[in-house]
Amino acid sequence: MSELLRIDHISKRFGDFYANRDISLTFEEGEIHTLLGENGAGKSTLMNILAGLYQPSEGKIFLRGKEVRIESPSQAVNLGIGMVHQHFMLVDAMTVFENIILGDRKAGGIFIDREARRREIEELASKYGFQVQLDRQITEISVGEQQRVEILKALYRGAGLLILDEPTAALTDIEVEGLFQVIERLKKEGKSIIFISHKMREVLHISDRITILRQGEAVRTVGRGEMDAQQLANLMIGRELSESHYGKHTENKKTVAVLEHVSYHKKSRHNGLSDISMNIHAGEIIGIAGVDGNGQTQLAQLLTGVIRPEEGTLDLKETRVAAFDPLLFIRKGTAHVPEDRNLQGLLSDMSIADNIVLKRTESPRFSAGNGLFLKKRAISEYAREMVEKYDIRCRSVDQDVRSLSGGNQQKVILARELESGPDLLVVAHPTRGLDIGATRFVRDQMISARDRGVGVVLISADFDEILEMSDRILVLFEGKIMGEYSGVNPPIKEISLAMTGKGEEGRQNEKK
Repeated sequence: MSELLRIDHISKRFGDFYANRDISLTFEEGEIHTLLGENGAGKSTLMNILAGLYQPSEGKIFLRGKEVRIESPSQAVNLGIGMVHQHFMLVDAMTVFENIILGDRKAGGIFIDREARRREIEELASKYGFQVQLDRQITEISVGEQQRVEILKALYRGAGLLILDEPTAALTDIEVEGLFQVIERLKKEGKSIIFISHKMREVLHISDRITILRQGEAVRTVGRGEMDAQQLANLMIGRELSESHYGKHTENKKTVAVLEHVSYHKKSRHNGLSDISMNIHAGEIIGIAGVDGNGQTQLAQLLTGVIRPEEGTLDLKETRVAAFDPLLFIRKGTAHVPEDRNLQGLLSDMSIADNIVLKRTESPRFSAGNGLFLKKRAISEYAREMVEKYDIRCRSVDQDVRSLSGGNQQKVILARELESGPDLLVVAHPTRGLDIGATRFVRDQMISARDRGVGVVLISADFDEILEMSDRILVLFEGKIMGEYSGVNPPIKEISLAMTGKGEEGRQNEKK
């Protein structure tokens, strides 16, 4: 293989903080080169430099041996570099076809030969085995299809080097398999792929070479097969990561919440609940297993006061809930780590410090005049304590929370929710999109909360996570509880069947 791209001693500073420090790498033609690292390791920053979104503070970039300065995304495109971001850059109000030709030089001017452009796109899609619906609006197609549109857009603009930033984060297993087939086709065509990920199984499956980044520095580059998953994980986090085996709590304690015959939109298979009864005990983790879209979102919303049941009752700490309001639930000791940390868990334009104290602004420690006048110094001091305690990696507690990596954003939410001293903690997909180190930290925090006597409801589409973390397991299918199982030596086959709707419905009425 011949060298396509080389970066020499690249550094990127934000103030005194180094997101990248003295990185030198080569990327070959026709190879899949993975950047592997924890959230916040500097992977996306480095790729944003290649895509023209950031300018390096130091260092040089060479393309086919010639030094280049990539000062804008359009210049990166002209150089044959295309990037598919983790959060897609598509215009929802436009069709697939309009998104692909948007900003393309061939489609410029007053008059666009739409038929010619359409034929070119269809030929390109056929060449790489893409199934795209050119006349559908972006909002009408799946996440996997949107990703294919982004890749097709980059190829249509002549990308010879394709950067895929966490491309599997929001895909189903079937969609991931389809993506890998596309990547292999591109490789055979001589395209170069930079694959950004922290999912070890995928990295070992798809990569030709792997570069490990840690805290902004390139630690090592290895060929596929030179290291196993454990060795790569240890390099990622800078220490040996031992396998976890969390103990299980099986003794029944006092209940913190009781649902009896609760229903909500029960005729809806995927957005409702039907005759749900369950007890949540102090000092246990109840795992809610099931394929996404079987009522898990509605269960979390009901337990946190966002929605009101149409039938049935909910008791919190032996008191019947009459008013379903999130603020009242917070005051009753309910904490919530939502499934979408950006839309539901954080105010992204606010600082880390403000997000951490968001639920406690009326506390005399942080405000005067019943919340009217905030004590900025006290808030900053407390936020710095939480940054230390929860290992939130940031430049300052005053930076916008949106600038943090996903793992560090999740730690901000955990700090806010766990420090409120809850009796009930509802956690939805807590490690989705997180790297190995952040995943372990989040899981350890849930275990610590359980051991302090908090009742934890864990909703996760990660079956391994449910099995590892849960003291009891309930299976949801089409809004119904299909079975209840012990977290000690759980019957995996039986649970798997229940997740497809073939379990023994009604086992939730067993004595708890």
